[in-house]
Amino acid sequence: MLELKAVNAFYGKAHVLNNLSFEVGRGKVVALLGRNGAGKTTTMKSIMQMIQPRGGKVTYQGQDITGWAPHRVAKAGLGYVPEERRIFTQLTVLENLEVGRQPAREGCVTWTEDMLFDLFPNLAERRGNRGKALSGGEQQMLTIARTLMGNPALVLLDEPSEGIAPVIVEQMANVILQLKHEGLTVLLSEQNLHFAQAVADSVVIIESGTQKFAGSLTELQENPEIRDAYLSV
Repeated sequence: MLELKAVNAFYGKAHVLNNLSFEVGRGKVVALLGRNGAGKTTTMKSIMQMIQPRGGKVTYQGQDITGWAPHRVAKAGLGYVPEERRIFTQLTVLENLEVGRQPAREGCVTWTEDMLFDLFPNLAERRGNRGKALSGGEQQMLTIARTLMGNPALVLLDEPSEGIAPVIVEQMANVILQLKHEGLTVLLSEQNLHFAQAVADSVVIIESGTQKFAGSLTELQENPEIRDAYLSV
């Protein structure tokens, strides 16, 4: 579904991603793990071409999308949920959802407001509220719901459990499992190993923009030295 081949990304002269390579299989949930500053968000932005890689390529469903404009990547079926949420605070929940609407996509779930309110009951109760009136967790839900209105085949979730209450974190885990059940492919970046273990099929660990491990959760559990070296605080 998605493949990064020797991707290099820079902020100015700062070399952030170093020949990063990994794959995300169709219908799978892959967790991109690493400490703060490891390059997880840069990886997400490089996939979406918000940062243009300088070397290497990003392939989506067999097509090289390196160098595409970000809106073209989104129209191809990649949905991006940024860590910063970026909802429209002056618009209502329903209006925020409408902003994300895209046409139906062959082979993908066609999401409706009612389907999303079933997935996020908190939003159903606040459908007429402006974004600024929502809690941090509810804003995170709205950002995911708005992305799903684009009917993506693959969803990039950047730190979905960051800065939200534990009860909302549990809801987020259930949402990701439901998305997988619906056939979506998910790449999520996380620092929370326990959250990743609850939802992911496999993990990729990066440090300083370089891949240090790729494999199943079982393989990671069998290599505690990897976990301690690159995930422990």
